[in-house]
Formats: sequence, C-alpha cells, structure tokens
Amino acid sequence: MMEALLAQLIEAQEELTPQFKALQGAMGSLKTAVRLASEEKPDALPMHKALLKLEATTADVESETLHEAVAAFAAVTQNALDGLAFDFAKDLRDAFAQRGETVEGRPPILAVGDLTFKIEMASRKGQWLYGKEALTNPIPLSLTGILKAYDRMVKRIVDRKLDDTFLPELQQAWQDCVDKRTNRPGGGRVNIIEVFSKLILNRQGNRFWNQPSRSTFKDYERELFVRDLVLAQEQGNAPFRLGVATKSQADQASRSLWIPKTAVDGDYYSEITFD
Repeated sequence: MMEALLAQLIEAQEELTPQFKALQGAMGSLKTAVRLASEEKPDALPMHKALLKLEATTADVESETLHEAVAAFAAVTQNALDGLAFDFAKDLRDAFAQRGETVEGRPPILAVGDLTFKIEMASRKGQWLYGKEALTNPIPLSLTGILKAYDRMVKRIVDRKLDDTFLPELQQAWQDCVDKRTNRPGGGRVNIIEVFSKLILNRQGNRFWNQPSRSTFKDYERELFVRDLVLAQEQGNAPFRLGVATKSQADQASRSLWIPKTAVDGDYYSEITFD
C-alpha cells in the first residue's frame, strides 16, 4: 500500500517540478521588470535586457495575466528604444549636416546618398549597407566611427568606376552557364547567382587552379557585383536584361539579388539574359 502511495506522490512531484521551476524563473525576471517599471522614466537598454529574460522565463507559464503584462512591458520597452534611436538619429543628422550632407529616413533605417545605415539600438550598434548587402560588421554607435566607416564605403562603393572588362566577362559567364545545359534555357534566362558564381571562377588565375587555397583565391564581393550591375545599367543600353524574382526566390539570397534604384528603393531579381 505504501509503495503505491509513494509512487503516486513521486509522479505528482515529477509532474509539478517543471512548473515550479518555470514559476521560479518567471518570478525572478518579473522582480527585475517590476523594479525597472517603477522608475520615473523608462531606461531602454536595461529594460530590453530584462525583456529578453522575461520572455524566455515566462514562455512555459500558463497565465493570461502574466503574458498580457509581458506584452505591455515589451511595448513600453520598444517605445523607449525608439526614443533612443530618434535621439541618436538627430545627432547623426547634425554630424552629417556639418559636412554638408543630408540624412534621410527615420530609425531604424537612415539613408545618406546611396548608402543606408541600420540602427540596432538594443545592441548599441549599427551597420552600413548598400541595398540589402552589408558593407560593415555591426559597429558601435559612435558618431566618429560611423562617419569614418561611411567615408570608407563611399570610396569603395559609391565612387567605384565600372571596369571595361565587366560586361564582356559577365556575358562570358552567362554564356558558359548556357553552354553547360543540354537544352538552352527559355529566353536565355539563367539564375543571376549562378552567373555571378561562374564570373568569380572565370576570374581565377593559374596560381589558384595550380594550388587552390584562400590565399590564391581572387575574391569578388557580392556588394561589388551589385554595384557593378547598377553602374552598367546607369550607362544606358546595357546588353543584359534582369528578370524580377518571385517571392520564394526573393526570400533566398542564393537565388536572387536586390538591385537598388535609390538607397531604400529597389527590386529583387533572379535571372539575367543577354540580347
């Protein structure tokens, strides 16, 4: 009799233990959230850190009241982060204005000329992009560092000149992709990433093919390829045509490229063909 009772009690204990641990974790993170919410003014960064823990520790707790409270805390936290981002954006606008340059847009995405800057206020970092292509790793939100990184990217991307060999090499890469097929693709359409990959391989010299390694590989970064396509189109009478990507293709970086028309406007393209 006692053995059956013991087994029943142990079973109940084992069933309740995960709930008890979940409640312990939730109560700990709630305590921190309550302390932060009692402050006169929202402190965005500590609140964001507390929110992450709060969401993690309350996920398995069944309480509508609790989840409503977490959602409310998340909303206030996001508003506080947005406030910090707007304050930082103002400082960044002022810094560029002193250089005679204009910052457009609103956080988290700001545009300066052909480049965009994405603010990640929670991590206190940001990143320069050309179209959808990241140009820098996330960098601290220091005006000096951001301006220096911008100047480097202007020289590398915005001021880039189109090499005379680009279009012949691009067409050769496209033709190589067509020739390897048993049947010619309809309309000569080939996936643009496939052509990009072939273009990179075609640029490798004997040193690489004799001894393939990272040190002998001649890289051609994706953002430079995007920029070269834009420059070729801007010259007018480009011999190639780009096919707009479907939604499923646009969701995959391995099947499409986002080609910018402006810093923040553009389209995904998945195919390229030559006339």
